[in-house]
Amino acid sequence: MTINSICICGAGTMGRGIAIASAKAGFFTLLFDLDPSALDRADEAIKQQLLQSVTAGKLTAVDEQRILEHIHYTSDLQICLADLFIEAIVEKTEAKISLFNQLAELNHSECIFATNTSSLPVTAIAKGIKNPERVIGLHFFNPADRMKLVEIVVTPMTNNLTVETTSQLATELGKTVVICRDAPGFIVNRVARPYYIQALRLAEKGVAIEQIDRVMEASGFRMGPFRLMDLIGHDVNYAVSVSVYDQLGKPARLQPSALQLDKVQKGELGRKSGRGFYDYNDSPEKP
Repeated sequence: MTINSICICGAGTMGRGIAIASAKAGFFTLLFDLDPSALDRADEAIKQQLLQSVTAGKLTAVDEQRILEHIHYTSDLQICLADLFIEAIVEKTEAKISLFNQLAELNHSECIFATNTSSLPVTAIAKGIKNPERVIGLHFFNPADRMKLVEIVVTPMTNNLTVETTSQLATELGKTVVICRDAPGFIVNRVARPYYIQALRLAEKGVAIEQIDRVMEASGFRMGPFRLMDLIGHDVNYAVSVSVYDQLGKPARLQPSALQLDKVQKGELGRKSGRGFYDYNDSPEKP
């Protein structure tokens, strides 16, 4: 199956990044969100990011214009016609199922429905879709246009054509592809939970977060756990921790941190809110 057009549903940080990656690769890219103001913010953010890349010499002005010409915006679901859909909406199974079923009514019988969920069981989503064999996990990492890794998550119902087509697409987007079976946390989030949670345990006991980050970065990690959680967003990171914890039967070693929950409740979500474990309203970063 040949993919010519991609529709990304959800114009938040992740949706914008996937849209840039899609447009860079030359695909007709439709960014959908029910909220017109979210699309306006996405348009502004994408233009600003591309301009910064041009200024830094990472893109030419010609490349910038070509990418922008490939991205289209809509808040009308009826216009969402594509070969492949990637949803990056709210992390609620019912919402994702409802969206995919509405899109299935509008589109041809071979289109693929890919979920970018980082924490929900893809199988549970597929079971609610009219064509579960065409549902797959396509898990990008933030920032989606720059991070190379993509997890392709296969359910027991996903057919081979869907896996092959999605893998080829991710390769065309310039991504490094890993294929895994649907399981709590997939690969990366399953392996990464102790990195975050044990760091949070140390912080709860009074160890300074900047010292923890410094030690881990000196050990070879590109980002310490607290800087990385600030980049991901504490709302997203905490939700993944809760999901993996619940799905694995609530083992004590993976119990989500009250310290991170406090950040979520205060709205201190990290870079996107201006403050998390570090303050991003001033420079340099301050704990």
